[in-house]
Amino acid sequence: MEATTIIRDAIDKHGDDLKQINEKIHANPELGYNEIQAHSNITNLLTTLGYTVTPSAYNLPTAFSAEYGTGGRLVTYNAEYDALPDIGHACGHNLIATSSIGAFLGLASALRSSQVPGRVRLLGTPAEEGGGGKLKLIDAGAYDDVDACMMVHPYQRDTSDGYVGSAYSTTLANHKFKIRYTGKPSHAAMAPWEGVNALDAVVLAYNAISVLRQQIKPYERINGVIESGGTRPNIITASAGLVYYIRSATLKEADELKARAIKCFEGAAMATGCTVEYEEINTYADTRPNKTICSQYAAAMADLDSPVECDFKHIENAPGSTDMGNVTYTCPGFHGWYSITSTHSNHTPGFTSAAATQPAHDLTIITAKAMATAGWNILTDDEVAKQVRKDWEEDENIQVVRRGGEGREK
Repeated sequence: MEATTIIRDAIDKHGDDLKQINEKIHANPELGYNEIQAHSNITNLLTTLGYTVTPSAYNLPTAFSAEYGTGGRLVTYNAEYDALPDIGHACGHNLIATSSIGAFLGLASALRSSQVPGRVRLLGTPAEEGGGGKLKLIDAGAYDDVDACMMVHPYQRDTSDGYVGSAYSTTLANHKFKIRYTGKPSHAAMAPWEGVNALDAVVLAYNAISVLRQQIKPYERINGVIESGGTRPNIITASAGLVYYIRSATLKEADELKARAIKCFEGAAMATGCTVEYEEINTYADTRPNKTICSQYAAAMADLDSPVECDFKHIENAPGSTDMGNVTYTCPGFHGWYSITSTHSNHTPGFTSAAATQPAHDLTIITAKAMATAGWNILTDDEVAKQVRKDWEEDENIQVVRRGGEGREK
């Protein structure tokens, strides 16, 4: 029996298990680094199926690792399962986990049947929604020995063009940081001249950024909120702060845009007499799609009668950001997209509902089969594996950063 058939049959065999884990994760949304139930449910399932599982892997309580096979190359699938505050799984991470679990089970079955060298790893990656779980996993060495890392993500798309998603796509690089202004308190009515108003600095900075937006590139984004601005109207605010996300197409461009934003923050401090400090939250890199992995996945999806767009002359630019981008700078990576709704965008209550539907689950199972097939080809075809590595090594954006950034902030 050929590997593709083994993969598909194995995933279908575990259909009830995959449906149940999908439903459990969706029904019990948990925020980043607190995915206790999801971690337990997934690791218990894998243990029950006979796989060796490392819970709380890499010193992260809600991460895990499961692996099958010996020798050869290593393909890893990322499972995300954190939710969003108030609106649950409005980014469909229940489906992401399900697709990667399914891909792992399918590829492991093919390896078991064939006895060829090769390994497949399922990596539980907590806290994608702002917490940077994969950044911590990268620092811990979780991707050091990986030949290819894959995952897919549900999103909103009009499928009237015949495509159910996109294989060749990227996301924006994103600098996340806090800005804190410190002034001097004073009574706002009795002695306002003795105060230095940190809230004024925040307001000036916010407005300066709003003006800056007129002169940024169409794909760039600067989004922020006032985190604190004082507590009493009759006291000159001594401390106030903002949180900003600075996004652009590449890390280099995000660095440049951040430098322009910093001038706005510094100018507000100078104008008001406040001091300003910055606290880095984390940086999500842009996603660098590996063309060979994209092609392998797209071919498998087409063979499953679920074609995805894969046009190397036109990359799909998703306006969001993900810590999977950082993984693609560490090893060859793939972050595909597939549509579960044409009417509700990610991070909305409507998307939460869409992520629980049967059609969404059914397409998720198809993506799992395609990812497993792509993984099999990388493990068993030397030419495919060589091209995957070649694509990654020839991506100049990746190599500039790995060489030290040529001026990038470290």
